[in-house]
Amino acid sequence: MSRMVKDFIEIRDCTSLDSLIEQLIAVRDSLPTDAEPQMKMRGDDFFGRQLSIAYFRPQTAEEAECDARYAGAYRQSRERELARLQDELGYCAIPADGSRKLRVVA
Repeated sequence: MSRMVKDFIEIRDCTSLDSLIEQLIAVRDSLPTDAEPQMKMRGDDFFGRQLSIAYFRPQTAEEAECDARYAGAYRQSRERELARLQDELGYCAIPADGSRKLRVVA
């Protein structure tokens, strides 16, 4: 699959620095080579904090099948929305040959 999907790993409940380092090394070793991982601290004092690691992975065949199933419907909905906005704004297509000239109105 050529398409990459963003996925997340969350690390919670670290009791020591050594255990956190071990978990991070295990995560790093399990990631694909072109994953482009990013780590962020998420959460707050009330619900707790966790480390969130975002990375890219290849899309699975099942995910590709699901995307293909809904791609046509999504494209049609976007085209309907574009047509609605063009009607609302009074869109007028510009001829490709450049014969349309601008007129300055004072």
